[in-house]
Amino acid sequence: MSGETVPGLRREAIGLREVLFQSITAMAPAAAVAASIPSGAAFAGGSLPLSVLIALVACLFTASCVAELARQLPAAGSVATYAAQGLHPAVGFLVGWGYVFVEALVPPLLLLQLGFTTAGTLHQEWSSYPDDLWWPWSLAGAAVIAVAGYFGVRASARFGTVLGVFEVLVFVVFAVWLIIKAGGDNTLSVFGTSHTAEGHDGISGVFAGSVYTVLAFAGFEAAAPLAEETKDPRRTMHRAVLGAALSIGLVYVLTTYAMAVFYGPDRFAGFGAPGAASWEGVARASFGLFWVLVFLAVINSTIANANACANVSTRTAFALGRIRVFPQLFARLHPKHRSPVTGVAVQCGVALAAMLGLGFSYDPVTAFLLLATVIVTVVTGVYIVVNLACAGYFLRRRRDLFQPVRHLVFPLLGIVAFVPALLTAAGLPVFDFVSELTAPVSYAGPIVGVWMTAGVVVLLVLLRRHPGRIAETARVHLDETSPTDLRQSGAVQS
Repeated sequence: MSGETVPGLRREAIGLREVLFQSITAMAPAAAVAASIPSGAAFAGGSLPLSVLIALVACLFTASCVAELARQLPAAGSVATYAAQGLHPAVGFLVGWGYVFVEALVPPLLLLQLGFTTAGTLHQEWSSYPDDLWWPWSLAGAAVIAVAGYFGVRASARFGTVLGVFEVLVFVVFAVWLIIKAGGDNTLSVFGTSHTAEGHDGISGVFAGSVYTVLAFAGFEAAAPLAEETKDPRRTMHRAVLGAALSIGLVYVLTTYAMAVFYGPDRFAGFGAPGAASWEGVARASFGLFWVLVFLAVINSTIANANACANVSTRTAFALGRIRVFPQLFARLHPKHRSPVTGVAVQCGVALAAMLGLGFSYDPVTAFLLLATVIVTVVTGVYIVVNLACAGYFLRRRRDLFQPVRHLVFPLLGIVAFVPALLTAAGLPVFDFVSELTAPVSYAGPIVGVWMTAGVVVLLVLLRRHPGRIAETARVHLDETSPTDLRQSGAVQS
């Protein structure tokens, strides 16, 4: 079997540490703490730590479902394979079609944030630096991600691990520092409903805050597409998905509590605005040069997240190319690094086109919001389908392993948690705290609609001409060829 034609990724290339940080960096903890979670303060106010705690519990239901499926179905197709096995191969194809699309959009989203955050901070420090000169930083980030992806999963996963450790460590240390500085102002009342924002009193404000906070957990499943490259994938995937969701969720609770008690629970509703009412602003005002570490952690988080999601998109595209529901070119691997080189090249091209095209057509912040809305809308929909697939898989295929709480109650609770988040992301004013989206961010819905409609057309064509290919979305390739067999055939190079 020649190095250019072998369909397999590099087996047993990485372990628990790398795949754990694959999910952790995909959650972008530093960026979430600094930018995403504070959006819930407008509703929950100083009770935001309670909102984060509720969101953590809610997300663990879905994380449990993903972990259960990842243990039974270790496949690069991940969520597409889960949906195909638990519901129907046609559903699996559509999930894969949507998932690879939005995961390919995450790197340009983060590269835009890298660009405008760096440019804005440099302009604040040195007014001679133009605050709109964002694109060189974005291009530099794109080059780093492309190189890491080209050199294979070992390089990209270990790179992500280093970045992930740094960003988490900076914010945990800063949070402990804030708690110490808060002194007698430390209070457990922030885990109650007494500090919610005006107009959002009591549990309604906490609920609204939690809906916005749920979106900060997106990415916990990102370890799953690396299953075919991981040692002991059934055990490792299960631990990585649950471990990432739980550990980073606790980091979110700790950091939100720390800032709430330091900044003041009763004025926390205004936190999250640019300037003094931000993590960097607090660091600048009270902790001297420590703000530089906070800034670097956020920048680091954008690169780490882009790297993790590039791994997800390229592996999912590889899995779909391997069964020829995507062009078979996506299944082509580098003969030495075993990286999906076509996927890496296409991912880089998509990142550059979306980042520069939207960034210059509008501005980088508006482009960021548009891409974020597209991504979160599809990802939350995928989570809902995966919850259904978990129940379907264990009820239909593995009744011998079926456990009512873990495989039925948890999926239902996961759906309940993500339906409000989906409606909020899409700007559908079902709840009074949801604002309708304005142009161009409102274009996210039509963009998603066009892409998924195209997916339905492709699905119908494949069902008519090549129905066996759609059925292949349920196939778990790892079960068919052991790492030993691959080594003996010459497929895996050390």
